[in-house]
Amino acid sequence: MFLTISTTGTHERPATDLGFLLHKHPDKAQAFSTSYGTAHVLYPEASPERCTAALLLEVDPVALVRRGKGKGGKGRGGAPDQALAQYVNDRPYAASSLLAVALGNVFSSALKGQCQARPELVGQTLPLRVEVPALPARGGAELVRKLFEPLGWAVTAEPITLDERFPEWGASRYVHLVLEGEQRLSDALRHLYVLLPVLDDAKHYWVSPDEVDKLLRVGEGWLPGHPEHKLITSRYLARRWSLTREAMERIELARLAAADDSDVEEIDNAVDEDTDTEERPVALAVQRRAAIVEALRGAGASRVLDLGCGQGQLVRELLKDPRFTQIVGVDVSMRALSLAARRLRIERMGERQAERVRLLQGSLTYTDKRLKGYDAAVLSEVIEHLDLERLPALEYAVFGAARPVTVLVTTPNVEYNVRWETLPAGHVRHGDHRFEWTRAEFRTWALAVAERHGYGVEFLPVGPDDPEVGPPTQMAVFALNAAPATPVSEEKAA
Repeated sequence: MFLTISTTGTHERPATDLGFLLHKHPDKAQAFSTSYGTAHVLYPEASPERCTAALLLEVDPVALVRRGKGKGGKGRGGAPDQALAQYVNDRPYAASSLLAVALGNVFSSALKGQCQARPELVGQTLPLRVEVPALPARGGAELVRKLFEPLGWAVTAEPITLDERFPEWGASRYVHLVLEGEQRLSDALRHLYVLLPVLDDAKHYWVSPDEVDKLLRVGEGWLPGHPEHKLITSRYLARRWSLTREAMERIELARLAAADDSDVEEIDNAVDEDTDTEERPVALAVQRRAAIVEALRGAGASRVLDLGCGQGQLVRELLKDPRFTQIVGVDVSMRALSLAARRLRIERMGERQAERVRLLQGSLTYTDKRLKGYDAAVLSEVIEHLDLERLPALEYAVFGAARPVTVLVTTPNVEYNVRWETLPAGHVRHGDHRFEWTRAEFRTWALAVAERHGYGVEFLPVGPDDPEVGPPTQMAVFALNAAPATPVSEEKAA
């Protein structure tokens, strides 16, 4: 099996810089032993104008069978394949997980983005051309394009006919792949390392739990945002359900963290602001925290979860009151949690004070055993940052699985937006808000949640209660096993 990587250059930036990045000198042909044969690296051309590095993998079919896997050995159902098929198959010729592993071993430093000799080259984008003459593609040329084009590649995937003498037989499942684009070499290698076995859809080795870490490490920066990340994850992990589920949860955390970090960037130098862009955010944020603390005191809570704690303003407020003996802040963004730890000065706290607070990374749309058994949970200005179709997952994770005795939910009242003179008509208060509800819409949702999970609920205004449009923030106080709330008509809610 064969793969080439080519680039062009000038005398100021010669193409032979590719040799520095790959840690393989263009004047040498090198061979490396692998578990299944020998990998060769050579340069068919190397000039300042154009340089091509080739990876040729000679696979020993006997070694592959003796190692116990491959397309020979056992099929997916566990039954032995025909004996001849163990030795006569496409493994020595078609790019697959074997080539991906050789790529990772031979070019390991380049894959990690390391270049000690010329570190300034690592971050540079190069005009790259990658060619794979025979690539097995379960899903055809269309799937090849779906996988590589979102990563910035111009893709040519030509189906290879089964036999040129008999065109009526049609195309095989193999394609001749050419990728062209401006890419960092490390990114290009990481794309190939993951997507070659994904397209082949048949790994030659046992997929163990550490493959999840490997996938997320190599896919960092591009996999979470890929439109086909679910298919990529499932195939890369050989459709092992438990591993795929774990990987998808961690990818979702990465996606949410990427979105949340943009918000945290805006408040990184702020002293005490809320993430909402209201006309007087500090004043309303203070009122909101005061209302939450008062409601928690009224509920008799001492062990409290701040779900979506951000940079820790509410956690800091709760720490001022000794009746709150355990306070846990949970957020998907590690950067937000780092800011919270710094602003709370956890490292400088006395031992007794430090024992009262914990900061945890977690996604609120997945069940988490760490969140069970608390007196109260707070979702302050959180639900509006989720897509509506993900609210049921959050609802179950909090009300169905964690089941704190009291749950406080605050969210903007969209009716009040007309009072913000600086907010254009029809705009939400924050760029990341997926929705903002009227009082009637919020009550309808809260009452349904309470009924489904055995809570009672009451509604409180936060901020000045305008006689026409209501308060700027609305709060629902859920109490476990309390008397169910009486539904409020839309006319009365308005």
